[in-house]
Amino acid sequence: MNILNKQTITIATASLFWFVTLGIGFSKPPAGAAGAMQRGIELAQQKQYDAAIAEFTKAIKENPKDPRGYTNRGTAYRASGRLPDAVADFSKAIEVAPKDEVAYRERGNTQIMQSQFDAALPDLEKAIELKPDDGYAYKFRGFAEIGLNQWDKAAADFTTAIEKQPDDPQNYDRRAWANRNLKNYEAAVADYTVLIDKNPADAEHLVKRGATYTSLQQYEKAIADYQAALKLKPDDYDTVQRLQYVQGMLAAKNAPPPTATPTPTPEKPGLLTPLNVGIAIAVLIVIAVIVRLVTRGKEEPTSGRIR
Repeated sequence: MNILNKQTITIATASLFWFVTLGIGFSKPPAGAAGAMQRGIELAQQKQYDAAIAEFTKAIKENPKDPRGYTNRGTAYRASGRLPDAVADFSKAIEVAPKDEVAYRERGNTQIMQSQFDAALPDLEKAIELKPDDGYAYKFRGFAEIGLNQWDKAAADFTTAIEKQPDDPQNYDRRAWANRNLKNYEAAVADYTVLIDKNPADAEHLVKRGATYTSLQQYEKAIADYQAALKLKPDDYDTVQRLQYVQGMLAAKNAPPPTATPTPTPEKPGLLTPLNVGIAIAVLIVIAVIVRLVTRGKEEPTSGRIR
């Protein structure tokens, strides 16, 4: 979940500035509230979140019916790591303005950061219903679907997010991840290639593409990606291990098949074996004994004289 947290915090901080430039159709707040809101945004830009929260709190006190105060303060709370406070402020913004799609989207985003994926989905679906062209809402819903292992839905949402925000690299990266889990490896390779083409010095996506090539058993391409990544990060031990593994797989794939050793045919034993000779001698001895016994049993011839 660290990947999701890092990505969503980056986007969440940027949302502080949308309200001043775009507005959301509510009456202009009093000068005091407007000044506090502007100071809060400037402080948030400088990452002085505690001071920004104090200014947004002043703006809320001046005009409690303006959802932008709660949404901006909720975003500052989130950027400073106070996620439950952020959720409470986004909920208050929804209470004040039930059709404020930004509050639904940002509450869903914050729930994702707390691994509350099931709770995030209804908020993001409501945000999309209220503003179908909001690429961030599709992106965040894709994050929630990844958290729930709903890979096909996530791939579809990141595809929509790419259509609406084609320059956001996170959309390609997360769609590739969803496709890898769906075993759509060729599609994942295509997304990683887009990212690498945009930033050839991107070692992270070279490694990811190399891993995807490995799944496709395209070992030569995987080796090329790992070697390119190691040129950018020579001390990356994990990539070294991956490279050695794939080189071993390629060597095994290219090795000639083992030559079968013919099984020798056993020779038929000849007649003059020690066993046969012994049997023959025994038979001769038996015959000789029998002849001797028969011979001794005959009467001796008489001489013809009376004794």
